[in-house]
Amino acid sequence: MKMLLNRLCLIWLFAAGSLALPAAPAKTYRNPIIDAIGPADPTVISYQGKYYLYPTWDSRGYDVFISDDLVHWTRKGRCYSDARGGVWAPDVFHNRKGDGHFYLYYTANKPGGGKLVGVAVSDSPLGPFTDKGTLKTDAIDAHMFQDDDGKFYLYYVHLAGGFKIMVQPMKDTLTPAEVPPKEVIRPTEPWEKRKGEVTEGPWMLKRQDVYYLMYSGSGADGPDYGIGYATARSPLGPFVKHPGNPIAHRGGNVFGPGHHCVVEGPDGRLWMVYHQQNSEKIGWNRFLAIDPLWFDEKGVIHVKTTRGTDEPAP
Repeated sequence: MKMLLNRLCLIWLFAAGSLALPAAPAKTYRNPIIDAIGPADPTVISYQGKYYLYPTWDSRGYDVFISDDLVHWTRKGRCYSDARGGVWAPDVFHNRKGDGHFYLYYTANKPGGGKLVGVAVSDSPLGPFTDKGTLKTDAIDAHMFQDDDGKFYLYYVHLAGGFKIMVQPMKDTLTPAEVPPKEVIRPTEPWEKRKGEVTEGPWMLKRQDVYYLMYSGSGADGPDYGIGYATARSPLGPFVKHPGNPIAHRGGNVFGPGHHCVVEGPDGRLWMVYHQQNSEKIGWNRFLAIDPLWFDEKGVIHVKTTRGTDEPAP
């Protein structure tokens, strides 16, 4: 009888709110999100409730990783290989409003020397991607953007004469329009010149009819690599660099944060997926990270960068 009374008392206390059940542990993430040194230059897309991540890794092709939450990733293997080597900085675009295919804009070695940007296509985010040819020579770091009116714009870095970000209007996902590309950003600021003179890794966001062209500056193999952005009222510019650049930069135990993409997380917020250098040493010892990105009431982009600490997960 005494045990029965005790149980009834506990039931009454829970019902009355005098005793609370323990709260579920908060979900967290900790950078790096993939336990490996080497992957960099990530692009991430969302498709049918899953996230697909494609990084630079071994320079012979791209592997794809899959996740439900941007935090826990499973490696699914090679989705594209290229015998030319020098395969960097993938960008994957899902043509949702068109044929439904997935387009991989890749960087590879150009026969005879230099670099090129090409495109490959697949009917699955897991590949395999089939090469459809070269789009630009003396070029790296392509990124496809589709505006609200359905028009396509390919942003990339032209290497002749320095690291200049260009925009090429496109007829479709495979074909440049019959107009010349236009230069939109080149290195002009001290932070972009701390190690070499570099502006690369373009990524386009659009918000309230403002075009935010994000990019990375300084040498990618150094700890001063960082992220900035410029704004315009047209995808063709002219773009004005944000006076608070770089918005992501070295600090504390974070070195060389850069070459990112932006994706909406399962929490509905925007998340930056990017890489960091493992130390202050010059080199290519990089790892992948995620951190939140947000706009303030004035339309200014803010980010934070973290390493080795538990942070609230998407």
